[in-house]
Amino acid sequence: MNDSESSDRIEQLIGALRDDNEALRDHAIASLSQLGEEAVSPLIGLMADEDVVIREAATTAVVRIGPSVVGRLIEAIEDDEWAIREQAASGLGKLKDPRGIEPLIKALKDKDGAVRTAAVWALERIGDPRAVPGLVEALTDSTVREDAARVLKKIGDARAVDALIDGLLGNNWMVRRHAAEALGKIGDQRGVGPLIDSLKDEDWLVRRNAAESLARLGAKQAIDPLLPLLEDENTMVQETVEGVLASLGWKSAS
Repeated sequence: MNDSESSDRIEQLIGALRDDNEALRDHAIASLSQLGEEAVSPLIGLMADEDVVIREAATTAVVRIGPSVVGRLIEAIEDDEWAIREQAASGLGKLKDPRGIEPLIKALKDKDGAVRTAAVWALERIGDPRAVPGLVEALTDSTVREDAARVLKKIGDARAVDALIDGLLGNNWMVRRHAAEALGKIGDQRGVGPLIDSLKDEDWLVRRNAAESLARLGAKQAIDPLLPLLEDENTMVQETVEGVLASLGWKSAS
């Protein structure tokens, strides 16, 4: 296929990406990804399309080309168009290539919230501890802090402990839920005092997660503060606390 035939073919397939027929769109994605390198530039251009379905289809086609596109996506994550930056971040996450980690950490500070959200999601997919300092910083970003807390919980790195303690004592209930669980998973004893304080949290899932984490930490000093939760207004908290107290060696007097 000569150059002009090839560009005509790419144009046709890109037209097919706009079709309402999902099967035809899927065929176009597969065909564009088979064309490889020559399809990358037009596909990256499509990542700025006003239609989110088109943007995501373009990213899917690029990702299917494979690791050879990583360099192009790293360039695209610096593009002037926010939608291209967002889709490039998403693509790097799907490829799970370690070369994407540094550009994605940088993207956690992007001026656009959608780009920052995509970067957190991508770093979650890659799951590399090198992202921890950047994610810790993102706990202060109101747009992504809940997602950042969730990813830190998943990675489970001790460098996040101080920031998670701050999150546990902060005013965002979603962050508190993730932090209460993460501190048990990481297993650092610095979490014990703040987790005991969180047994009085107004959110039932924070109380329950804190109790479970105290069991994971083997915190016998939590037995007395846990006892009132046997009468908690939430039955799931009551049931969890019964199991936690048993695991810490407490025996009911009755």
